Order: sequence, then C-alpha cells, then structure tokens
Amino acid sequence: MNFRDEELLAAVIADLIGDVRHVAVGNASPIPATAALLARERGGGRPYVSLLQSRKHNFFTDGGRELFDCAGQGRIDVFFLSGGEIDGEGNINLVSIGDYEKPTVRFPGSFGAAHLYYVVPKVILFRTEHSRRSLVPRVSFVSAPGWSPDHVYRRGGPAALVTNRCVFTFDTSRRRFWLASVHPGHTAEEVAEHTGFDYDRPAAVPTTPAPSKETLRLMREKVAPELAEVYPQFAARVFGRG
Repeated sequence: MNFRDEELLAAVIADLIGDVRHVAVGNASPIPATAALLARERGGGRPYVSLLQSRKHNFFTDGGRELFDCAGQGRIDVFFLSGGEIDGEGNINLVSIGDYEKPTVRFPGSFGAAHLYYVVPKVILFRTEHSRRSLVPRVSFVSAPGWSPDHVYRRGGPAALVTNRCVFTFDTSRRRFWLASVHPGHTAEEVAEHTGFDYDRPAAVPTTPAPSKETLRLMREKVAPELAEVYPQFAARVFGRG
C-alpha cells in the first residue's frame, strides 16, 4: 500500500510513544501531533493527548505555563523537541549559531525546552532535515542538555531521534545515539554521509517497517479530520482533508 513520508514518520513516532497516560505536543508540530492522535486511536482513547494549538484537544487555559506545571508534577509522559542543531549527546540548540554576541543564525528561542527535557520521562527528538548542518558534532549553544551529571536528579531525557532518513535511539549510559533503523528508500551509508556526529550501529541495520493498512486507515479516516482543526494546510496536503 502506498504511503507518504509524513505517514511513515507519524507511524514510527506512534510506535515510540508506547503505552502511556498523557502525550503533549507543542506548537508547529504536525507530524508529532498526527502520531499522538494515532496512538490514541490505537489505544481506544488512551493516551490523553494535549495539542497546545487546539481548542478541542487542549485542557490548558493559560498556555505554556500550565503545560510546564503539569510536566513538573509528573503528569506528562511524552513530549517532542527539535532544534536548529542536535548533537550526538542529545543536546539541542534553539538559540543561535556562531559567536553568541554576533551569531550567524538566530533561532526563536528555547521556550521552556530545558525544563521539559528534564522532567518529561520520554522526550522524542524530531528533525525533518537530516543533514550535517542540523545534526552536528557539538551544538553551538546548549539550549537543553541531553544528559546530566550523576548527582543531578533528572526524570527526563532523549529516548529517540526521528529524522526523514532514519530512527536513532538514545543510550543514556553511553550518552550516544544508536542507529535503530533506516527508512525505506534510504541506506545506512547515506545516513552516515549526512550525519555530523558519531553514533553506534549494528552490523546490519534494519529497515523501518512500513505503516500497516490499519495504521494508514486510522490516520486517513480518524486522525486526519481531527488534525485539520489545528493544521488545516498539512491535513489538506498529506491527507486531502480540509
């Protein structure tokens, strides 16, 4: 069965979400939002999904502050983060590239990413541009660290990094990524060519499984209409839903 790249990535992320209570999705994140709603459809209403830009799927009435409070109380199990740069230790950069006083690139800012990275047990990193420009040996500015010293209490951290080419999982003990699978149409050699940081990999890298017919049905028939409320252009382009 034919599928779009966005459907593959959403299916992959839904699998990574697993059996949890509450998934929250921040702004400008249509693919993670698709994945969260797909996970809810599969689970018969579980997990609870909070989409920050939604009127229907968001019980927060005071924006980000309530989200941060909820996460700090341990009531959010999965969140998604990205960055202008991500390095091999799971550090993300949402501030700037180059000299801090005179940067060559300025990003919008962290908006609480460091807090959520520490307190949400499972953080899935997501980047649709898999290149040496975005996946770097060391970020120019650490907006949110991927790990902390042993004496620092921390519930959260990176669980995986999903890109348009592959899936990495994160080994907390080694502070390194592991190449878990390569998406159909891509190769392990291609991933290595376009990745700026070092990572571990098996001798034979698996291919990311394609979405099943049932997964595609749920996304197209159940998730897409819900998604159109928050991301109408994305829903129209990917699913033909207005």
